[in-house]
Amino acid sequence: MKLTHIAAVAAALLASSTAASAAEVTDTIEIKASPAKVWAASADDFCGIAKFHPAIEKCALSAGGKTRTLSLKGGGTIVENLTAHKDGSSYSYVIVESPLPVADYKSTFSVKGSGDTSMVTWTGSFEPKGADEAAAKKVIAGIYAGGLAALKAKF
Repeated sequence: MKLTHIAAVAAALLASSTAASAAEVTDTIEIKASPAKVWAASADDFCGIAKFHPAIEKCALSAGGKTRTLSLKGGGTIVENLTAHKDGSSYSYVIVESPLPVADYKSTFSVKGSGDTSMVTWTGSFEPKGADEAAAKKVIAGIYAGGLAALKAKF
């Protein structure tokens, strides 16, 4: 009976230690342009990020179009895999390799709106890696804010 009780306590402790919630960052910007124009300028293919993000020197797309390798200005590489795509409205991806202070990173980039107004939202969840949560969130928030501001400036 005692062994069963110890096993139950150990299982509960293990579950509570692995049930930590992921850190999340979301940024949204309004752009005075139609969703179709914003999508074309940002996400018409999985390498569209290179058209607007100031930190990206170049993007190489795999033959199947599901993996992108981002070369960063100043050095560094990020490899990402496309996990979902809704043409004209959103795509989701995960980071496979990067120098960023994150692990288990999942993100969605979406464009919504009507007429000549679009709302672009970039959201991500991750586990901090090699940095505390606040520092990791600051890095990701900076990536999103810099990219969205540069995208808006195109219009």
